[in-house]
Amino acid sequence: MKWIQIPLGPLQTNCYIIYTDRKSCLIIDPGEEAGKLFSAIEAEELKPQAVLLTHAHFDHIGAVDAVREMFDIPVYVHEKEANWLGDPTLNGSEFFMAGKIRAKAADHFLAAANERTIGDFNFQVFETPGHSPGSISIYFKEADFVAAGDALFNGSIGRTDLPGGNHDQLIKSIHDHLLTLPEETAVLPGHGPTTTIGAEMDGNPFLNGF
Repeated sequence: MKWIQIPLGPLQTNCYIIYTDRKSCLIIDPGEEAGKLFSAIEAEELKPQAVLLTHAHFDHIGAVDAVREMFDIPVYVHEKEANWLGDPTLNGSEFFMAGKIRAKAADHFLAAANERTIGDFNFQVFETPGHSPGSISIYFKEADFVAAGDALFNGSIGRTDLPGGNHDQLIKSIHDHLLTLPEETAVLPGHGPTTTIGAEMDGNPFLNGF
């Protein structure tokens, strides 16, 4: 299993295309600039199977409908943020001069599970709230990486000053669900460069001393 990181939009939100040798793929957090995603998918001759959202802030959902309609695939989000897709107040676009971003309702919900299967993909879902109430992290155990959304970054953590954010809850989410993964696990964050669990355990100033 492999992945492609594509920063999108003015906030350079990372979208990830997760794909197998059989050319099936999942699209995580298509935030904007759908054309860039289409080009990458076409270049690799991939076959999208679903869109997974780590959370529903505007910079992670801007291209959801374009992707869903292009490939006729379902969209998954945590139930706590089901209403955020169509509400610019909840998804934050109304407050960040990003226009009023709306997407159609998700087709399915993702919640904590020991294992989920979508098409050719097996993964675990961790509920990692704190940045937002319905934030999740998606762990691909066999491939040793986790898509952490805006929970954990390289040397930092997600902001918690937005509606529904909670700093203590975020720190607990990270320690309970992410730092328990093997240290070699790659962390695919919602913004910025990738990192590893071990690197964040050793050097992340927001986590040391908890």
